[in-house]
Amino acid sequence: MYDLDDAKLEKHSVTLSGHRTSISLEVCFWRHLRKIAQDRKTSVNELVRQLDEARSGSLSGAIRAFILQTLEKKTPTG
Repeated sequence: MYDLDDAKLEKHSVTLSGHRTSISLEVCFWRHLRKIAQDRKTSVNELVRQLDEARSGSLSGAIRAFILQTLEKKTPTG
């Protein structure tokens, strides 16, 4: 059977341009976002701010795509 606990949405608040905003992402994406921020020696808030500035679509979609791209770069393809 599948363990889909990581698919549950969690809402967290971040500050962007001086305003608090809530972002809903699956548990697994929050976990990877925290790890990526830690690896880059920055805060999750700062990383989200950078993604917010660079995005052209939704913020949550930009975060998910960024995480997947980051993980793909770490995983060699066959």
